[in-house]
Amino acid sequence: MIGEWGSTVPVLAVTAAVWIRRPRPTAAAGVVSLALTAVGAALGGFGENGPAGLAGVVELVGLLALVTVTVRTGRGRVAVGVLAVALLCWPLRYAAPVEGWQQVGLLAFGAAGALGAALVGFYLWSLDGLRRREVAAARRAEQLGLAHDLHDFVAHDVSGMLALAQAGGFLAGPYPELAEVFRRIEQSGRQALSSLDRTVALLRTPEQDDAARRAPQPGLAELPDLAERFTASGAAEVRLDLPEQPVGRETGATVHRIVVEALTNVRRHAPAARNVTVSVRQLDGQRLRLTVADDGAAAKSPTRRRGGQGLSTLTARVEALGGTLDAGRTDQGWLVTATIPLPAEGAS
Repeated sequence: MIGEWGSTVPVLAVTAAVWIRRPRPTAAAGVVSLALTAVGAALGGFGENGPAGLAGVVELVGLLALVTVTVRTGRGRVAVGVLAVALLCWPLRYAAPVEGWQQVGLLAFGAAGALGAALVGFYLWSLDGLRRREVAAARRAEQLGLAHDLHDFVAHDVSGMLALAQAGGFLAGPYPELAEVFRRIEQSGRQALSSLDRTVALLRTPEQDDAARRAPQPGLAELPDLAERFTASGAAEVRLDLPEQPVGRETGATVHRIVVEALTNVRRHAPAARNVTVSVRQLDGQRLRLTVADDGAAAKSPTRRRGGQGLSTLTARVEALGGTLDAGRTDQGWLVTATIPLPAEGAS
């Protein structure tokens, strides 16, 4: 029975390995093939005719396909080695021991097949690498273009606003209250320029990307400072209601980004707002509820218009965490509500 259908097990393993493209199944297929070769050698060979010979040909094709797929993935050196040895030993299963040039020919046959399959896999791997480099180069070009636009246009306009604020503060010297307004505008302009400089530097220096991703993200601890800056800029007063219990880093960073977006929308679309309430509460120890409400009377204010993609992007992020985010008008103004599941105990 082994002699007739011994190759069916490696063929099934080949099918599974090609489907999921992982090194472990390919190595397992090679080990099974080597084991069957050893059985065949102990039994004096399976013979070249009949079902065993046909199954062996199918197995050979499958092993060659495995070599190609494994090399293309760029992983599993052990798997490639095991498959290569299986290919070299494959001819020994179907004939009695041979000597001289016949043995060399059989080994050369297996070696040529393994080398050819490896070369095909390496070629496909190189094409994958070329495609990845082209995509990275295109993204890099977009980053540089965005950095140039931020530096040449946005930063220039903000600098002009900063200069006007400084001139206004000088002219408003006899009027302290008006001078204080210009001073706050100047302070906000300087902060905007600093943020633009950091963004441009990050876009122009790709080696900073990993460091930026590893840097701690702002969370609940930074909300008081954010509220203080927003209130000092002359906009509405921000009132915070934060929990005493700490939350995970990802959850805290998401809450911080939602609050930043909500306050930005208040400044843009609800200039009549005088109070903004930010409340963060834990619900039953498993969920975090965030609400940001303003009194800008958005339902009656003609200045409230459709914004950008900030809330849409944050909604997708919150949903990825298993939560929900809603925003809409109320009788008093605008309300943003987010519910985010808290991570399990011990998770960051």
